[in-house]
Amino acid sequence: MLDIRYIKENKETVKKALHDKQLEGTVDIDELVNLHDTYSELLRKVELHRNLRNSLSKDISRVSPEEKAKLLDEAKNVKEELQEMEEELKNLKERIDGMMLWVPNVPAADVPYGENEEGNKVIKQDGTLPEFTFKPKDHLDLGESLGIIDTKRGAKLGGFRSYFLAGKGMLLEQAILRFALDHMIQQGFTPMNVPVMLDKKYFVGTGYFPWGSEDHYTTQEGQALVGTAEVSLTSYYADEVLDESQLPVLLTGQSPCFRREVGGYGKDTKGVFRVHYFTKVEQVVLLPEGEDLSREWHDKMLGYAEDILKALRLPYRVLLMCTGDMGAGQRKKYDIETWFPSQESYKETHSDSYFLEFQARRLNIRYKDREGKLKYVSTINNTVAATPRLLAAVLENYQQEDGSVSVPEVLRSYTGFDKIEPAR
Repeated sequence: MLDIRYIKENKETVKKALHDKQLEGTVDIDELVNLHDTYSELLRKVELHRNLRNSLSKDISRVSPEEKAKLLDEAKNVKEELQEMEEELKNLKERIDGMMLWVPNVPAADVPYGENEEGNKVIKQDGTLPEFTFKPKDHLDLGESLGIIDTKRGAKLGGFRSYFLAGKGMLLEQAILRFALDHMIQQGFTPMNVPVMLDKKYFVGTGYFPWGSEDHYTTQEGQALVGTAEVSLTSYYADEVLDESQLPVLLTGQSPCFRREVGGYGKDTKGVFRVHYFTKVEQVVLLPEGEDLSREWHDKMLGYAEDILKALRLPYRVLLMCTGDMGAGQRKKYDIETWFPSQESYKETHSDSYFLEFQARRLNIRYKDREGKLKYVSTINNTVAATPRLLAAVLENYQQEDGSVSVPEVLRSYTGFDKIEPAR
């Protein structure tokens, strides 16, 4: 959430953000500013009436019986007027609060303009593409021949985009996750097992609602299932005040994740690349205010994700996301895409974003600085490892001509085996 004072002082900048993020029509900035002006003026009148009411209450106890009747009548009128104004004030605030939730964050100055993914820019490429003396299989064909992926029975039980991971496939997935978690612990992050069903207000707080509400599974009790541990980790200190000495807060969480994939219709329908449930290790950092510090940590957290891919020896590239292909709340965003030999293309496996105080304002996470002033924290998050998407990349890049798949060397101490042989 942006500060209303910032919106008033930078109306054209905020309007441009709506346009650049392809969000025009979701909120009228001029109307929002006018409503807030009306609210501020009415609030001033309400405060004057409250003072008048209190003054009359004191006077009534001091005057003669003859004057008391007149004051009581005046006090009654003031009370009725005050009730009407307070009701109007409440309605205005509800309208303003609702509109404020639709105001996006303003993209950083170096974020390129673009209407869709075609506007994203490749800023880095790393790793050597594998060369095969045979036609590489996709991860589903490999998984079925190895007996470790079963989408047919998954669909039978859970419908489209459901799957089973079995045997060494399940163990390899767990090895990827534990390797990623251990790496973050080595960087000083606190590991967290997080709740995955939360009150909807924390999805609003992190900026997933109202914009992305259609892509989340919800319950009749007013809760929703997380699509990333970011929601739980970022909301951990909601409505709390930290001390600056506690910052930065470094959290890493592993959780199951659930997404309806509403926008993924017809995309990546084969295999287990785009599914309704998966497991992810996430990194979240809470920082003192300051864009330079957020940008420094944004790049640092990108590096942690790159460490995982380099250790797995998976070729990848880093994209700077354009305005039309980043989230409404994000100030700047990188995606990492990993190489998939069967498609001869890079596919998204990681997402790294910083928000400044946008999420913290919505979640009311503040800190007291060295001078005792209350300020909002800045937030950043990035994927460490998401699987079975990363599992699929490992299978494709490590496949052998005989149909087997070698296990990346860094994972062998976790799996206890160095190869997965075709099922017989």
